[in-house]
Amino acid sequence: MYIPKKEILEKYADVLINCALNGGNGIKESETVFLQVPEIAKPLLIALRNTALKAKAFPIIQFIPDGLDKEYYKLANQKQLEFFPEIYLRGKVNQADHFVSIIADSDLYELKDISPEKIMAKTKAFKPYMDWKRDKENSGKLTWTLALYGTKAMAKEANLTLEEYWNQIIEACYLNEKNPVKKWKETLSEIERIKSKLNSLNIKEINITSDKIDLKIGLDSNRKWMGGSGRNIPSFEVFISPDWRKTHGIIYFNQPLYRYGNLIKGIALEFKDGKVVKASAKEGEKLLKEMIDVENADKIGEFSLTDERLSKITKFMATTLFDENIGGKYGNTHIALGSAYKDSYPRDPSKVSDKEWDSMGYNDSAIHTDMISTENRKVTAVLEDNERILIYENGQFKI
Repeated sequence: MYIPKKEILEKYADVLINCALNGGNGIKESETVFLQVPEIAKPLLIALRNTALKAKAFPIIQFIPDGLDKEYYKLANQKQLEFFPEIYLRGKVNQADHFVSIIADSDLYELKDISPEKIMAKTKAFKPYMDWKRDKENSGKLTWTLALYGTKAMAKEANLTLEEYWNQIIEACYLNEKNPVKKWKETLSEIERIKSKLNSLNIKEINITSDKIDLKIGLDSNRKWMGGSGRNIPSFEVFISPDWRKTHGIIYFNQPLYRYGNLIKGIALEFKDGKVVKASAKEGEKLLKEMIDVENADKIGEFSLTDERLSKITKFMATTLFDENIGGKYGNTHIALGSAYKDSYPRDPSKVSDKEWDSMGYNDSAIHTDMISTENRKVTAVLEDNERILIYENGQFKI
């Protein structure tokens, strides 16, 4: 089986530990980092641990065995599905300064025959853990990053050889550069320029149109555009958490979605007064509707754009991390149903109450599901004074 050269894995670990964490500045001495890595990605785990040790940090390894989930869901009763290990997970969040999580699927369809209701029950039970991490992050005391380790199963799903699949990872993460961290900092600088320009425009509404899309998304002064924080590697997107109440219209996603070991294709959504009133899919529709039925998962939490000039991803990769950052001919648009990013709030999010979040239209849910379109789209911003500005067309920002 193809495994990248040691030099590539060491560069990858360098990007994740010494650039992606701490908002692009890398890990500091004596900080604690949890390395959450599947069994199949052990070669990268070794590089991550060694890099953290060289940075004089404290790595804690969570090694995740492959192939355990299907049998768990078959055997677990409702009480077991809803069990929440509160003391353990609270201690984990308290201990962590950083999380590095690696996606590496050995079987993309492991949960295909598992009831969506069971999967959602487990997801909902762990919402407090998500909230604790979010709150610590919003207080400036926690950062995280997410990255991909290519596997044979994922390459097969993308109709690529494993080496071709890894070549996309290497290109996208600048691992073929002499100094990938330097290249990432240059890219993050351009993303910073774009989002600063967007934040200066006082946008009240975004209109997205194409042959199959006619969607309006509401914004205001209580949110800011984000991007380039190092949370995901790679990440070329510029995104914002809208006011969910101001979403109207239709959107079609021409890219497939992998979720909970299942494939969903041809997703179409219709919004009215901020909520999904109609949802369909050519494949996997039952799971789609189960996800949307989760509390507040029928509302938008994120809107994002990727400029094709920044992204080196040109092929479908069968994982949201890469597919939501695809460049190709027209870049991409993606929205997420479910939880909003509360650090999209332009002031101190740690001082905002739940009631205030609700009053500003920041959605809160156990779900955050990204859905992607790579159709040629035109994106127009409507400003507070009703001036209309074309901000994105033919896969590129126009600002």
